[in-house]
Order: sequence, then C-alpha cells, then structure tokens
Amino acid sequence: MSVGGLSLARLDRLRDVLAGYVERGEVPGLVAVIGRHGYVHIDALGTLAAGGERGPVRRDSIFRISSMTKPIAAAATMILVEECAIRLDEHVDRLLPELADRHVLSTPDAPLDDTVPASRPITVRDLLTFRLGFGELMAPPNAYPILAEAAERHIGLGPPHPTAFPDPDEWLRRLGELPLMHQPGERWLYNTSADVLGVLVARASGQPFETFLQERICQPLHMTDTGFFVPPEKIARFATGYGTDFATGETVVYDEPETGEWSEPPAFASGGAGLVSTADDYLAFASMLLGGGRLGDVRILSRPSVELMTTDHLTPAQKAISGLFPHFFDDRGWGFGVAVHTRRDDVVSSGSYGWDGGLGSAWRNDPTEAMVTILLSQQAWTSAEPPPVCRDFWTSAYAAIAD
Repeated sequence: MSVGGLSLARLDRLRDVLAGYVERGEVPGLVAVIGRHGYVHIDALGTLAAGGERGPVRRDSIFRISSMTKPIAAAATMILVEECAIRLDEHVDRLLPELADRHVLSTPDAPLDDTVPASRPITVRDLLTFRLGFGELMAPPNAYPILAEAAERHIGLGPPHPTAFPDPDEWLRRLGELPLMHQPGERWLYNTSADVLGVLVARASGQPFETFLQERICQPLHMTDTGFFVPPEKIARFATGYGTDFATGETVVYDEPETGEWSEPPAFASGGAGLVSTADDYLAFASMLLGGGRLGDVRILSRPSVELMTTDHLTPAQKAISGLFPHFFDDRGWGFGVAVHTRRDDVVSSGSYGWDGGLGSAWRNDPTEAMVTILLSQQAWTSAEPPPVCRDFWTSAYAAIAD
C-alpha cells in the first residue's frame, strides 16, 4: 500500500533505521519529514535531552537549524530584489558603505597589511552566491593572520555562538576593517556572505532583519516557531544541543535550552546560522520553494525568482578551487543560499537543492520527484560531510518511492 507515491511498508523501514541511531545513543532525538504529492510523513523519535529527563521529541519540538538559515536569508533578499529595493548586480556600497573600497590579501596566509586593491566592488549577487571574497578557510582557527583577527573580532567563522556577536552595525564595521581573503567574485567561500545578507536586508527594508523575516516569510507561511531565540513559554519544547569533545570523543552539551545562547534575543540576528525552527515550519518554507514560490494561496516569490535561486551559478574554475572538503563540488554547485545537485551519483536527483545545518539538520527539495526531505536533530556533526544518520535517511526516503 502506498500514499503520495510512498510505500507505507518502506516508510516503516525508514523509521526502524532512524530508531537504531536513537537506540544506539548516536543521536538523542530527531524528527524526520518526507513530503510528496500532498502527503506528509513524520517520524519523531528519541528524547529532547540525553537520558530522557526532558521528555520525548515530538513533531513540534524546536531545534537549532544553524546553516539551514542561509536559504531563508537568500529568499528574504530575493523578495527585495523583486521589489526593486536592491538589484542583483548593483554594488553593495550604497547600503553597505563599510564594504566599499576593498583591499585583498596578496595570499590568504599573508600579513594583514600585505594587500592589493580589489579588482571591482562587491555586488549583491556576490553575497547570494558566497563569492564575497571573505569566509571560512579549511584551516585551524589561528593558522593565518586573517583567521586569528576574525576570531578576535567575533566575525563568526566556525560553529554558531549568537551571544558572541555585536550588533549589526558594529559587526559590519569590524568586518569592513579587515581585508578580503580573495577578490570579489573569484571563488566560493562559506558562511560570511549570509551574515552580510542579513545586514543588507535590514538596511534595504528599513526594518531589523528578524522583523523582516517574521513579516514577509514566517507569518505568511504560519512558521510560528521559527525565530532567533526561544521564548520562555516554548523552552519546554526546545531540544538540548550536543556536540563532540574531539580530544576524548565524548558527547558534550553544546547549548542548554533554559540558559543557553538561544534563550534570549541576540544582538545580531545571524543570516548564516541563527534560526531555530520545527519540522512543520521548515516544511512550509521548503514547500513554498518547491511550489515555485507559493504555498496554497500565499505567494512569497515568483517562480522565475525561485528558479534563479536554485540554479548553479558557479563556474567550473570556481568549483575546482572551492569547497568545504575535497571534491565538494564534483556533483553539486551553488545557487542563492542553497547547494544544487548537478548530477545524480546518489539517490538525490539532479536539479535537487537544499542545505544542511552543522548542529544536526538537513534539508533537500527534489523537483523531479516532487519531494521534500527534512531531518532535524540536536547532535552536531563532527565534520563538514553529512554523518551516517543523514545518508541513511536519504537512502531510506528514496527507497520508499513506490510509483
């Protein structure tokens, strides 16, 4: 028997596979979502905290979605592009003068005063495609002078820590005092561009970034539990966050719900990794994109804007010198805030798109199969590559397709 083109027996098998991770203690709890042809399958497994003292994970449990914030920041930017408040190829100098007249390090490991002038200004498109020229380098935090200085200024390279950020204007001032690592438009670099997008959206709209997201995306889509902090009346639904002590290999608490970094409004609403959300909230956002910018009677973006967002914008030369790990771009590219699968060498179809959160979440939209897959957990990844629980989730989800 099948519903929405999904085998119910194989969905049971998917649940058994995911339950194994919980039973072995590899993941304290998780919520898995498959949406297809109007049918939504959700498994909520495990507990909000290791040991079970905070109760079971439920469908409406709240998780830190970290880098799954990036696609929402990109969608917010595209709303303003559609309204002609900003333009894709305009220089950001008009709204972000702190980023005007850039200088670029002669090499990424050079002293901070060893620079050359930028070959051109930074554009809005550079931010959306992560070609700003500044971002995470695959090196230890203090390996290069620029990385050490970025850490000292709390620019936000590495795992998300909302309480470490200053307010948006001060954050951008600090970033603007640093040289770029590479020329604008030269190569893909992770993370920082999305945080800059949040400041751009705020200045272009005349509203705080968090207010714009609520009014233009979250409220229209009824994403009632998505935000940059968890208010006291919802803390009971907020999962404890866990990470790994790499010296011992032991699981440790990364963030406590009641007293942690998401327990109060942050000074800086991070477009790169700041949001918390639920399975149903993110399903609404993902379904809107899969629907060409519309969910039911609510239209957030036009179909052409969504198609532009989910098109690969990187050149082969840029892919050859970029990535979070070796061969990262062999089977994918980058759109606006999302990775785009460019060939099918796994179960995910070519043309699928989405992104992951290093604190334990993953999302893909597959237009070919008309399918949304979302996995939320509170166990942080130990590397940039998806852990086995994600890979087994995707394998099992696609194995359930029965049409």
